[in-house]
Amino acid sequence: MASSKDIILSAVLNLLSAFAFLVAFAILRLQPMNDRVYFSKWYLKGIRASPRTSGTFVKKFVNLDCRTYLRFLNWMPAALRMPEPELIDHAGLDSAVYIRIYLLGLKIFVPLALLSFAVLVPVNWSGKSLEKTEGLTFSAIDKLSISNVPDASKRFWAHLVVAYVVTFWTCYILYKEYHIITTMRLQFLASENRRPDQFTVLVRNVPPDPDESVSEHVEHFFCVNHPDHYLTHQVVYNANNLAKLVEKKKSYKNWLTYYQTKYERNPKIKPKTKTGVWGLWGKTVDAIDYYTTEIEKLSKEETIEREKVMSDPKAIVPAAFVSFKSRWGAAVCAQTQQSSNPTIWLTQWAPEPRDVYWNNLSIPFVELNIRKLLMTVAFFFLTFFFMIPIAFVQSLASIDGIENKLPVLRPLIQMEVVKSFIQGVLPGIILKIFLILLPMILMAMSKIEGYTSLSSLDRRSATKYHFFILVNVFLGSIITGAAFEQLQRFVDEPPSEIPKTVGVAMPLKATFFITYIMVDGWAGIAAEILRLVPFIMFHLKNTFLVKTDQDRQQATDPGSLNFSVSEPRIQLYFLLGLVYSVVTPILLPFIIVFFAFSYMVFRHQIINVYDQKYESGAAFWPDVHRRILTGLVISQLLLLGLLSTKNISKSTPVMIALPVLTIWFHIFCKGRYESAFVKFPLQDAMVKDTLERATEPTLNLKAYLKNAYVHPVFKGVELDRPSAVDDEENNPLVPTKRSRRNSKSHSEEGV
Repeated sequence: MASSKDIILSAVLNLLSAFAFLVAFAILRLQPMNDRVYFSKWYLKGIRASPRTSGTFVKKFVNLDCRTYLRFLNWMPAALRMPEPELIDHAGLDSAVYIRIYLLGLKIFVPLALLSFAVLVPVNWSGKSLEKTEGLTFSAIDKLSISNVPDASKRFWAHLVVAYVVTFWTCYILYKEYHIITTMRLQFLASENRRPDQFTVLVRNVPPDPDESVSEHVEHFFCVNHPDHYLTHQVVYNANNLAKLVEKKKSYKNWLTYYQTKYERNPKIKPKTKTGVWGLWGKTVDAIDYYTTEIEKLSKEETIEREKVMSDPKAIVPAAFVSFKSRWGAAVCAQTQQSSNPTIWLTQWAPEPRDVYWNNLSIPFVELNIRKLLMTVAFFFLTFFFMIPIAFVQSLASIDGIENKLPVLRPLIQMEVVKSFIQGVLPGIILKIFLILLPMILMAMSKIEGYTSLSSLDRRSATKYHFFILVNVFLGSIITGAAFEQLQRFVDEPPSEIPKTVGVAMPLKATFFITYIMVDGWAGIAAEILRLVPFIMFHLKNTFLVKTDQDRQQATDPGSLNFSVSEPRIQLYFLLGLVYSVVTPILLPFIIVFFAFSYMVFRHQIINVYDQKYESGAAFWPDVHRRILTGLVISQLLLLGLLSTKNISKSTPVMIALPVLTIWFHIFCKGRYESAFVKFPLQDAMVKDTLERATEPTLNLKAYLKNAYVHPVFKGVELDRPSAVDDEENNPLVPTKRSRRNSKSHSEEGV
């Protein structure tokens, strides 16, 4: 158990680390050679020009103006200066709403911290239960927790009252925020410029037809069932192999550029490479000749594969992007059932073109369900097997555990500085390292499940990551042990005993979570603004691959908000704040620092750096709202379990009302607001259509949508389209093989 000294040492180390990161960033961002790394968004918008284009040679790389270094922290007020409407125009609604999550944390926890410190801290401190217990080891922080209140004390009623205040205040703030964000979303959609996805629906599981191709079948179906609104469609090709060839060719071109640049700098030495994987083994050959030959081979393979995809009917999958003449027509199609068989002609709003995850469009409907089942089973085992490293991390937090397992290290770990470092810093660092690879695994699992857009992949991965953090980082850190021991323990116990088991152990782990917050939420966020990996990669590419300004722009990685990772991380802080606001209030200031610091850092990154991969119109907000309420219910159940061990009469009926009220509040908000995030109102669609027809009467919508949903590997290539598609405007009910055959049989019957 970490003592007050350990916490102080951890705070000092993490504050120094955060300060070092911030100073390094403040200095590096002033250097002209780093301008594209720390202001990449402005370059993408074409607003900012490189400061390296003028001045002396040294000034092109290093900022020699001493006055700018005196104002090296001016990025902080600048990050807060841009008003929210301008931020939405600049970065999109997704980014603006994401920032509001941090602001939401401040709105919830700052008043709760003031209340808890005014009421609960004096109540806990004066309880003196720990001092009266013989043989018990505790720290000064434990004196501020509920553990210091003696059993059956009337002081616990203060905790019950605060629990009610926490619940009502959290629900009140969440309700106001849900209303604000719903209004922001509707206004954003109403004012948004024309986009292809506003007119387009993704149709999946197109049933096979013996007489018609997929393209003809799609056209026939929508001409018949949406005769007044259907405009055009784009079938989906299974071009995954072609995409791999294109990506491999791009990689080889980068290597060729690298070796050509290397040779130009030193013409006396011809660059060599090995033909094996990553150039580590195999036959040694001339690098320029090798990559030139390989690129030529790939170009031929690419041409053959492209012709094969475009000419082979089997390469067309039973899915299509269907576009309509109006937003109203698309909304009707996307939000209704198209067939009496609910497993075919499945329609949904098409993602915006840059949001499409093309690799998953070719997965059959039946296979999707099998994949989801397999990934659910795999995720279950991943979650519980991961308790093994979590248990190891927790054992590090115990000096006695290390001494028992590694007695050789006893003289070393008994040193005060080493002991404080092990208990106050090391567990949080190791837990952070264990969690680095996890998001990549969860994203791979979501891709296997078959989601068709990057935004849905992010939301699904975030759901997995949130559950994983809840089970392993929170519950797994509170109750340590081997994975199967924990699983068996929870299986054997009645469900009513689980809150009691976790509740008893909860106050004892407050110090561990304080150290984790400082490592992840202080130093970790400060490291985010430094962007060390993109910084290094840019300068490596700029040195070895860049020849033109276009190359330099491609070498810049602006990054984006990694929603699948960052949002579940925020939810852990909401959970810890809601759980410990009543149990150990001393945790709240650390969480408030995280929310305030993160708000400032990510606002700066969104304004100056990040370039979002897609825009979903804050479609993720209902998930955020639900997870915060889930954390609130968990905090109530754990407090109920803890108080049930304290011999408090009548506490159970009083506490059981809170989760009931919270669940009712969730159902109310879901019914009141969630439809705005999953459906597009027909009234709003009609308003936008009417306004557009009035302002742009000559708009050629078909030309605008023609290549919007063409696979990226076909960009710039003219696809063979059925001639019937071009005749659609003159004849909405285009004759097809089946319709011609049917009309012929009818005429014969008439004869």
